[in-house]
Amino acid sequence: MSPFYVLLIILAVIVLWVVMVYNGLITKRNRTDEAWSDIDVQLKRRYDLIPNLVESVKGYARHESQVFEKVTQARAAAMGAQSMAEHAQAENMLSQTLKSLFAVAEAYPDLKANQNFLDLQNELTDAEDKIQAARRFYNANVRDFNTALQVFPSSIVGNAFSFKSREFFELANEAERATPKVSF
Repeated sequence: MSPFYVLLIILAVIVLWVVMVYNGLITKRNRTDEAWSDIDVQLKRRYDLIPNLVESVKGYARHESQVFEKVTQARAAAMGAQSMAEHAQAENMLSQTLKSLFAVAEAYPDLKANQNFLDLQNELTDAEDKIQAARRFYNANVRDFNTALQVFPSSIVGNAFSFKSREFFELANEAERATPKVSF
C-alpha cells in the first residue's frame, strides 16, 4: 500500500472521529437545553398556581398584606429572570416567600380545612416536586456535557468548535439547604 493511501486512511479516520465527537457534544448540549426547557415548563406551572393560592389565603388573612406583596414580587422577579444565575436566585427567593405564605395559612384553621386551599397546596407541592426532579435531570445533563468538554480527547473538539460549559442549577444559600422546621 502506498504512503498516499495510508495517509488518506489516517485522515479519514481522524475526520470520522471529529465528526463523531462533535455529534456527541451536540447531542449532550441539546439534552441540556431540553432539560432547561423542562424546568421552565414546571416553573410556569408554579407561577400559574401562585396567584390562586395567594387569593385563597388573602380571603382569610386580610392583615397579612406584606406576605402577599413579597410573594407577588418574588413571583414577578422569577418570571423576569434572564440568566441561569438570576433564575436560581429568584427561584430561591420565591421558595422562601412561599414558605412564609404557608406559615400564614397555618395560623388560620378554617383555611387549612378549606378544600380549595388544600387542592391548591397539593398542586403547588406537586409542582415543587416536579421542579426538583427537572433540576436534577438538568444538572445530570450539565454534568455529562461539561465532563465531555473537559475530558481528553473530546476537549480538543469542544475547544475547536467553541463549546462552552454550562452552569449547574444550585441553591444559592445554606438556608435553602436546611430542613424546614415543622412544629405543632
